[in-house]
Amino acid sequence: MFTLNCNGRLLVIDKPVIMGIINTTPDSFYNNSRFSGTSLVLKQAEQMLSEGATILDIGGQSTRPGSERISAEEELSRVTGPIAALHKTFPGAFISIDTYYSKVAQEAVAAGASLVNDISAGSMDPDMIGTAAALQVPYVLMHMQGTPATMQQEPAYQNVTGEILDFFIREKSRLNKAGINDIIIDPGFGFGKTIPHNFQLLRHLAVFKMLQAPLLIGVSRKSTIYKTLGITVEEALNGTTVLNTIGLMHGASILRVHDVKEAAEAVQLFSDCMGT
Repeated sequence: MFTLNCNGRLLVIDKPVIMGIINTTPDSFYNNSRFSGTSLVLKQAEQMLSEGATILDIGGQSTRPGSERISAEEELSRVTGPIAALHKTFPGAFISIDTYYSKVAQEAVAAGASLVNDISAGSMDPDMIGTAAALQVPYVLMHMQGTPATMQQEPAYQNVTGEILDFFIREKSRLNKAGINDIIIDPGFGFGKTIPHNFQLLRHLAVFKMLQAPLLIGVSRKSTIYKTLGITVEEALNGTTVLNTIGLMHGASILRVHDVKEAAEAVQLFSDCMGT
């Protein structure tokens, strides 16, 4: 069991929980995850919460492979209004801000977010770690080789699991020393990894339990699924459920997904089967 202090509210993870993806971007890789306008965001959030989401992850910038970076100001224009509306409408929900900008993290938390989900581990904004420490909210520490613009240009490892474990041991210690106490670990499926790398990470996921932190996996509708099966991203729901189930069997605490209902059903069946 893990307990996270989310801006004064406790998030207790005594069984796996669902993080629903809501993108306020025009260019995320999956069309059906894009929601422009506060009313559409609220409608999607209501559905996700009713289907079993515990956390809503709001992102204002696409980080798909090859994506171009936008400014913090543009990102803020996309996320602060929806986050404030979500916080007012669904005060019981835990809201995560998906950003690598310290300014966006700070203003999103002021608007009602209570977790920071940073794909860059603080590498794309030198002020992010200090800001996250000052905010005293949980921080998602993710591994990425390269940047979104370059990460899929021939990623290479000698031992992908070992190298990423070493990264987390080193970075978790650095964050603790900076004053960040509640850390969530995300291996970063698809972020500077080939399909074989992703499958190896999933097979060896239980290794990361030694870090004694909640383990988040984000495989939802990613190219590892649809390229392997020779289908489209729109057809990748069944494959997502399969990989999420494998993740649960190897210790995943948080499933970051586009499709909450199916993920929640996987968690319920897994929990009932395993007696957790």
